[in-house]
Amino acid sequence: MFFEVSEEDAVEGVLTGLRAAAEPTRLRLLHLLSQGELTVTELTQILGQSQPRVSRHLKLMCEAGLLDRFPEGAWVFYRLAAKGNGATLARHLLDLLPAADPVLALDQQRLTAIRGSRAERAQSYFSANASRWDEIRSLHVDDAEVEKALLGIFAGRSVRDLVDMGTGTGRVLEVLGPRVERATGIDLSREMLSVARANLERAGLGNCMVRQGDITQLPLPAATADAVTIHQVLHYAADPAAVVAEAARVLEPGGRLAVIDFAPHDLEILRDQHAHRRLGFENAEVEGWFKTVGLTSRPAVSLPGKPLTVMIWIAEKPVQGALA
Repeated sequence: MFFEVSEEDAVEGVLTGLRAAAEPTRLRLLHLLSQGELTVTELTQILGQSQPRVSRHLKLMCEAGLLDRFPEGAWVFYRLAAKGNGATLARHLLDLLPAADPVLALDQQRLTAIRGSRAERAQSYFSANASRWDEIRSLHVDDAEVEKALLGIFAGRSVRDLVDMGTGTGRVLEVLGPRVERATGIDLSREMLSVARANLERAGLGNCMVRQGDITQLPLPAATADAVTIHQVLHYAADPAAVVAEAARVLEPGGRLAVIDFAPHDLEILRDQHAHRRLGFENAEVEGWFKTVGLTSRPAVSLPGKPLTVMIWIAEKPVQGALA
């Protein structure tokens, strides 16, 4: 049995999902959206059908809980539902589809072409802006060392839902994605999200997604993540403490937060030419933010560079009744 609810509700849920999926185009849409998120425009190109018709199919399947819908500015992205009864039913239906079906094979070819075009656009944007990241990277410890430390911070923990705040190109999702059940990156820049989507698709990380949103007002309910990361974001923030407070809001009891940023430095060029608002942070300042929002600090990790030192500050949300 798929659902841990009353028998009557379970039967009605199955019937609603089956009715919503019981059409050839809708099964094609489920197959496509099980492989990642796509817009209505991309889906119409793959299916060769009108936008109103495709939108109608999508609406019905969203209402049945088979799909998730995520607005992003003037665009809307769709993908197979990540959680819930509809997600379970959708995956069972996909298991029944014949792998050698010629219609699905043609859809797959067109999806591959669209992904290739998306990756080219993303790479063009990144190439045009790469000097900004390359110049800063040359001033601190190698990224591989930072990523190794980050993996160590979450090693041994069974992470169900990771949220990466200010995800940028999605690198943290690439690093931690293979070790978590689900991961969501949030960023306000649509250009950066395009880069991140291309990177995640290339890495084959179907359990990772990105969403447009303000990191001081995450589009997520409270206590929904057991891991949160904030990687090289706070030095851009007008109110870093508010970002930490928002991380604490979405973190569930027992969850862990990792903040990666710079120790204090005097490189004014980063403020003048790279829009850094803050030239690093003292341990006491970050740990003070943690304490204010009810998080318990853990020993920080220091990774000295030349001349910038990368810090990883770690905090956990206490479980009610447990000792810190």
